[in-house]
Amino acid sequence: MIKTYVLDTNVLLHDPGAIFKFEDNHVVIPIVVVEELDNFKKSQDMLGQNARRVSNAIDALKTRGSLQDGVPLEHAGTLRVAFNGNANLIPLMLQGEKADTHILGCAIANQKSESKLAAKEKRDSMPVVLVSKDTNLRIKAEALGIRAQDYENDRIPDVSNLYGEARVIEMPVEVFSALAGNGSTEAPAIKEFGVEVNECFVARCGTSSILARHSALSGTIVNLTKNGDKDVHGVLPKNKEQRFALELLMDPAVSLVTLAGMAGTGKTLLALAAGLNQVMEDGRYSRLMVCRPVFPMGKDLGYLPGDISEKINPWMQPIFDNIACLYGAFRPGKRGKAKSERTEGERMKYPTRPHEELMAYGILEVEALTYIRGRSIPNQFIVVDEAQNLTPHEVKTILTRAGEGSKIVLTGDPYQIDNPFVDAASNGLSHVVSRFRGQPEAGHVTLIRGERSRLAEKAAKLL
Repeated sequence: MIKTYVLDTNVLLHDPGAIFKFEDNHVVIPIVVVEELDNFKKSQDMLGQNARRVSNAIDALKTRGSLQDGVPLEHAGTLRVAFNGNANLIPLMLQGEKADTHILGCAIANQKSESKLAAKEKRDSMPVVLVSKDTNLRIKAEALGIRAQDYENDRIPDVSNLYGEARVIEMPVEVFSALAGNGSTEAPAIKEFGVEVNECFVARCGTSSILARHSALSGTIVNLTKNGDKDVHGVLPKNKEQRFALELLMDPAVSLVTLAGMAGTGKTLLALAAGLNQVMEDGRYSRLMVCRPVFPMGKDLGYLPGDISEKINPWMQPIFDNIACLYGAFRPGKRGKAKSERTEGERMKYPTRPHEELMAYGILEVEALTYIRGRSIPNQFIVVDEAQNLTPHEVKTILTRAGEGSKIVLTGDPYQIDNPFVDAASNGLSHVVSRFRGQPEAGHVTLIRGERSRLAEKAAKLL
């Protein structure tokens, strides 16, 4: 049945193209939403850019007809900008100047108008649905008899399929023996076992097992156990998932790597170690670039004192801590001498503030995602930490900045989200993992075991 969808402001800021994604249904934008878009449009962050895109799209549609009566959309639906309805339709305790109240009033007015028209024409009433990313607004709508739902267009149907443990695949003796002896097995075996491109898994035969990976570059299953663990910038993997992660991070043929896992599993540390190794030792990339959402995404940094580097430092401190850990700054007995008394070699090996020296040498760059739009970033190893706080649209903006020869690593915990308008099924990290599944340029690993400390692992599980 054709429906009428009333959209909240956060839906349009989340996805500027939302008005075109309701197929042959009718879309209603309350006038208060237009007012809120007007408040956002002057901002120079991503929310401001999204607000301007929506406003321009609505302005372009008005050439097709009257926005008051409804203009036709591509899929036979219509778009209408509506006034907020009679405030008397809202219970007294909810009345006021809040935008939520006006949006609810608009939805109720549309529902009553549709009910009267349906009774007059002797037909079933067309459902009116309020679409909002705000959980509390949806609860209020349902309490007032208005159907309400989250914006479903970019939600992943089953998140559990994305973040499960590495598979254990039973193999016949002849295939397992070839993999163990030759170090790889050919493509026919891949089709037989349903192994996805760049998937890392445990190959098992009886009581024997091997860590393995389907290499998109060679088209074979590769034995990862045969060559042993590799020291990557002083880091050795502590479990099979970390071994899988380093395998993908160190493979230049895999230009997009996603690492998910709870706090303390080593996502950021592994990504930084792999990046520094390939910049400083292999010379594969010109620089390690690290980005982290200044949450909320796009928040103006002007409220912090100092220049741009001083403003962003508090948000990047977790990155600096991981780099200090890589360089032994937190290990006992490594900081006996004052910095001025050390040789240049000692300063580089055990610097007091290693991130500052890496930045001074042009090896490390930290960047605010707020200003990444419009950039082209070639030949760099790019780490985007806390990617679960990004929307799918924001992640698309980041990935499309990658120039020739660059590699992007997204890390995050999909179940530890600070952004109130995304969840495990709709955040940017989940979106990328789902859409890039099976693509030869991408690989994904879910880290299971906490390695920060026994206390940190217990806290992550028990609390």
